[in-house]
Amino acid sequence: MSDAFNSITEEQFTNHITTLSSDEFEGRGPSSAGEEKTLNYLRQQFAALGLQPGNGDSFLQDVPLVQSTSKYDSALHIRGEEQSLDLEYKDAFMAVTRRMEESVALHQSELVFAGYGITAPEYDWYDYQYIDVRGKTVVVLVNDPGYATEDPDLFNGKAMTYYGRWTYKYEEAARQGAAGVIIVHETGPAGYPWEVVRNSWSGPQFYLEAADKNMSRCAVEGWITTEAAGELFAAAGLDFKEQKQRALEEDFQATALGLEASFSIRNSIENSMSHNFLAVWPGTERSDEFIIYTAHWDHFGIDGTQDGDKIFNGARDNATGVAALLEIARAFTRLPEPPKRSILFLAVTAEERGLLGSKYYGTHPVYPLTKTVAAINMDALNIWGRTKDVTVVGYGNSELDEYVQAAAEEQDRYVRPDPEPEKGGYYRSDHFSFARQGVPALAMDHGVDHVEKGEEWMREEMDEWIEENYHKPSDEYRPDEWDLSGAIEDIRLWFDIGHRLSNDSALPNWREGTEFKALRDSAMAEVTE
Repeated sequence: MSDAFNSITEEQFTNHITTLSSDEFEGRGPSSAGEEKTLNYLRQQFAALGLQPGNGDSFLQDVPLVQSTSKYDSALHIRGEEQSLDLEYKDAFMAVTRRMEESVALHQSELVFAGYGITAPEYDWYDYQYIDVRGKTVVVLVNDPGYATEDPDLFNGKAMTYYGRWTYKYEEAARQGAAGVIIVHETGPAGYPWEVVRNSWSGPQFYLEAADKNMSRCAVEGWITTEAAGELFAAAGLDFKEQKQRALEEDFQATALGLEASFSIRNSIENSMSHNFLAVWPGTERSDEFIIYTAHWDHFGIDGTQDGDKIFNGARDNATGVAALLEIARAFTRLPEPPKRSILFLAVTAEERGLLGSKYYGTHPVYPLTKTVAAINMDALNIWGRTKDVTVVGYGNSELDEYVQAAAEEQDRYVRPDPEPEKGGYYRSDHFSFARQGVPALAMDHGVDHVEKGEEWMREEMDEWIEENYHKPSDEYRPDEWDLSGAIEDIRLWFDIGHRLSNDSALPNWREGTEFKALRDSAMAEVTE
């Protein structure tokens, strides 16, 4: 084991990060020259380590995407009997359409405030109960009521549930028949600043191919800033803060705002093929059972509309995760005996576009999900140095916590739950695509209790990085600023967890009360019948 642990080195790790986040790789955009360079690099590196192609005789799994490049109205036009306003695109308003049509528009669509836009029977919460929003545009708040009140008995308290994610709000608005849906952005409950929305939703957008060409989605899915929301509600003769408070009341009823919205999008639609990358280190006794390590290889590519630096290099997000895949693969090849279960290294595409690559694998698995023991995801590693702790996002969800605990004890570290559960981290990266299919999925993050500088310093550094670099061209490798000693310790921890799982005979499951357990139990029961 010592040779395996010692094979994970900072020198090799940084070499991979430097290469993958270089300008030569053009921001690793899906279906681009940057993708081809990235996949070629992974193929060379994994093959050199002796790993086998993970999809028959190929390292690649085709992921059919639709690329939509859109031209927008310069503003969202709001009109009322007494007041009107135009919310400028990018500065106050962002929107896309997932419908595969050349032209999509809202035309004098009635605006409705639907609170948090949630229908949750298990929480007895029905924001759409008393209003018909078919053909209308709903305005909803980000996150969920538990965050706003911090009441542990309301939803999941401060910890975001899936009902708080923007993806859910768009899905539910579509189920309600809305023509458009607009989420009010606030940095705290969203977990990131407005610049992240603006950068993520600018330029070409990618979606998985859909048989109905996404016509079941709302025509327009958008965001407005907090300031713009204040102006919009004022135009309706209402106070935004008062309406936010009203949305928390048990007798809340959605309200027509007496305003109409107009906005148009013209699309240039192109089908393209991107790829997931799969490499396998075969097991021995139970080679048909798999431990999956995942990391997304993609970032935002090149955005020609940006001023100054136009390349989104994605050094931390997520060249670090891909480099970790390679280091863990190296460690498995240095073991004195191969593992009993097989190890699949899965670098997925289009995570930044809505977890598309992992979602595709989850619905088109190369290896049966009932034979997938666990998925371990790595995304945006520690760049600030060693920590006394290790974070499990979604701690308490599954029996995988026990493997984390055992591995952490070997490093004299302690395990803690997500210190920022309000950001909904469990629903924001590729492990979630496996969880949604019932596969126990581990979302681990670096700790926040810095060995030398403490927790307050670490949190400040993390917040500063999010504000200045997250989903921005400035996410570049900075050898003079980054301290990767903590990342190396985390990578060795992830390797240890996978190694324990690979030689175990147990099948970890979700814990009682977790929303994914019934699905896993049902799938495993079908196999044993």
